[in-house]
Amino acid sequence: MSTSGLPIDQIKAGMRASWMAGDFGVVAKTISGGAEEFIRRLNIPVGSRVLDVACGTGNTAIPLARSGCIVTGVDIATNLLAQARERAAAEGLTVTFDEGDAEALPYGDASFDAATTMFGAMFAPRPELVASEFARVLKPGGLLAMGNWGPGAFVARMFKISSQHVPPPPGLAPPILWGDETTVHQRLSPFFTDIRTEPIPVEFDLPTSPAGAVTFFRTWFGPTKVAFSRLDEAGQKAMFADLEGLWASANVAPDPANHTLIRHEYVQVTATRK
Repeated sequence: MSTSGLPIDQIKAGMRASWMAGDFGVVAKTISGGAEEFIRRLNIPVGSRVLDVACGTGNTAIPLARSGCIVTGVDIATNLLAQARERAAAEGLTVTFDEGDAEALPYGDASFDAATTMFGAMFAPRPELVASEFARVLKPGGLLAMGNWGPGAFVARMFKISSQHVPPPPGLAPPILWGDETTVHQRLSPFFTDIRTEPIPVEFDLPTSPAGAVTFFRTWFGPTKVAFSRLDEAGQKAMFADLEGLWASANVAPDPANHTLIRHEYVQVTATRK
């Protein structure tokens, strides 16, 4: 059982189905530049063995491989892994992509010099297991680097609207707590030292109106697509209106009828394995 009262297998199956809905690869392309900058800032040494957890379509695994690291990516969504393999092959990069769970990583103890995750492992339902699994697979002195949405992020406001219309299972910790400094220290301090959090600017830049931006996420972003599917017609219209209002209120593009530009931030977390 889980803290929500639902069997954890049922929760995991629902999460996998959500991430496999739509096509996250389309969304990933809009944030690929930020992922490359995230990896560049880490400056992980050439030849390091790096595990990219909840790797999706390879937004962070591929630039890691380009930089000369020996990279393994792991994710629960097999369709995203297929895209990641195609991307790596197209660039002639050698990356291992495995199906697996951030809460039960299929690797031995102290197997990696560094572990990364960007907008991925934060969504696993049991954060205490995520923290302990990162620690388990890292060598002493190994680097953990996470890119997480925080409570103040625009995405957090999107999630809030979705959860008001389609409540998540009760009792699960909100994913955005992985962007809260106090919570991050509590979760990581048993295993890690030199825990640091830093806000990093990021943009959503879409060549469409705010209504078009909502349609984009409704079509391609699995969790949003699934949330809409669980509502009747009136509920879908209400959630669409609330999301459109959010996107419109945050849009700083000079031509808001045809362009949506949201400037917000995520939280970079780094820590060193004890």
